[in-house]
Amino acid sequence: MRSKIFNNYSNIFWVFMVGSFLGFIHENLLTLLKGKYILRQGLIYEPLIPIYGLGAIVFYLIYKRINTKGKNLLINILKVFIIGFLVGGTVEYICSFMQEKIFGTISWDYSYLKYNLNGRTSLLHATFWGILGEFFYWGLFPLVQKLSQLQKLKYGYIVTIVFSFILLFDSTISFLACCRATEREYKQDPSNSFETFLDKHYPNEYLDKIYNNAKTVKK
Repeated sequence: MRSKIFNNYSNIFWVFMVGSFLGFIHENLLTLLKGKYILRQGLIYEPLIPIYGLGAIVFYLIYKRINTKGKNLLINILKVFIIGFLVGGTVEYICSFMQEKIFGTISWDYSYLKYNLNGRTSLLHATFWGILGEFFYWGLFPLVQKLSQLQKLKYGYIVTIVFSFILLFDSTISFLACCRATEREYKQDPSNSFETFLDKHYPNEYLDKIYNNAKTVKK
């Protein structure tokens, strides 16, 4: 039972890691194409953008239930696209909403585009998610199934555990540093030694270099 549970966790974990890393590459390639030589990432230490990882997890959980064998190829392609379109747009909207409510910032605003939904997602970007869904289902999904065999290797269990703790630490410190940055925006002094530690090691100038596309929402 423990082995089955861990294998399921491992699959989801590596889907998140691969999706987040590919998202990191995608976002930074876009900045290069725009002539901007700035590093864009979603966590303080790792080259990951979690929104893509979250989208990849949802894709994985839904797409693994789809049976495309022996069915019309065009219908399958359309089905995969529609799922990616709806799921990706929804995840993007929810992540934008949660970021604004928790940190008081937004990292993207599509209000300038036609057919946008509160500036959090748009028809254009949902279409991009549909295309990413095609890439995930036909290209990345088979790779994920092969990665599930990692647990049969001698050190597969250890590798997953080690990287899980690294991700947990990075996610936690990134979250707490951003929460403290929000408090500093409202002129709140540190209330304990840990908040003083965050102010010293993760000041606004440092975080602004990492989250360079995040903008404070005006009240």
